[in-house]
Amino acid sequence: MYLPGPYGSAEFRTAYEAAVAGAAEPVTRSNSSYGTIAWLIENYLRSPKHLNLSDIRRKTIRRELDWLRGEVGQYQAGRIETRHVEAIMARKAGPTAANTVKKNLSMLFNFAIKYSLADLKHNPAKYADRRKENPDGYHTWTEAEIAQFLAFHQPGTKPRLAALLMMNTGAARQDVIRLGWQNIEGDRIRYRRHKTEIGGDYPILPDLADELRQVPADRMLFLTHGEGRPYKPETFGNWFKDQCKAAGLPHCSAHGLRKGQATRIAEEGGTELEVMSFLAHATPKEGATYTKKAGRAKLADRGLSRVSGVKAEQKLSNLSDRLDNRTAQHHEKKGKS
Repeated sequence: MYLPGPYGSAEFRTAYEAAVAGAAEPVTRSNSSYGTIAWLIENYLRSPKHLNLSDIRRKTIRRELDWLRGEVGQYQAGRIETRHVEAIMARKAGPTAANTVKKNLSMLFNFAIKYSLADLKHNPAKYADRRKENPDGYHTWTEAEIAQFLAFHQPGTKPRLAALLMMNTGAARQDVIRLGWQNIEGDRIRYRRHKTEIGGDYPILPDLADELRQVPADRMLFLTHGEGRPYKPETFGNWFKDQCKAAGLPHCSAHGLRKGQATRIAEEGGTELEVMSFLAHATPKEGATYTKKAGRAKLADRGLSRVSGVKAEQKLSNLSDRLDNRTAQHHEKKGKS
């Protein structure tokens, strides 16, 4: 593998560490000017930090960095200031996309500082103001929305099978499209999440079992399109979004369905570890997000019960005045049948 730069230089060390980490392709000479954003991106893409990411994460970051390269690749990284970072963020329409620009620039600048690249001494993206985002991200499906989707997509349909697979396994779109009979062992379904490399092991719930009985035994994958061709994650996500729209749920998505099922687990008293296991996450940090929200609702019920005089578990009366035993009765009717 070719190692660019003078022996012992920062560029040489970056390429050397990439080689030791097992880069799949040789490092080529950069066509970008030294110290530019484009040059810095090329060095990052050869680094162990990038090579150690999952395939799908590398593709995502590569796409985001290609946008940065096209927009500001010619500028010297060492001359970028915080105001410039915010100006670059403003080129993106939505707050999430703008914050992604800040995150990626910050990652590049920290990488440059670590390896003494482009004469960077501080991270100008660190102090750029983030845009306000929806804290909940993708819409979380409610039980009513799940019921509406399953009522519209009847038994034996592909949309219903896709939804039940995700609800049973917590599989993301890049994982659910790879599920097939090879993942079934007895009455359980197992897979390894592509993003985290964490294994998921679940009992097959009755609704999913009913749908799987209708899948041919010689089909390699449960979900395919065309002539048995496998989905790409993006294609599947777009297809499932269309099925949500057909069911009258245009605001729903595949990712939100996973969140909805995780929320249901938490609301039923599930622990952070249980949510973590369902979603095949590496740590309980994400599970804590769901259990905290569920815990807040229960604490709110208990808090209101202190001032209302009603126990948290007590149901308020919805009876008519004639049948409600709290309604004041005329004195002469008391005790009479």
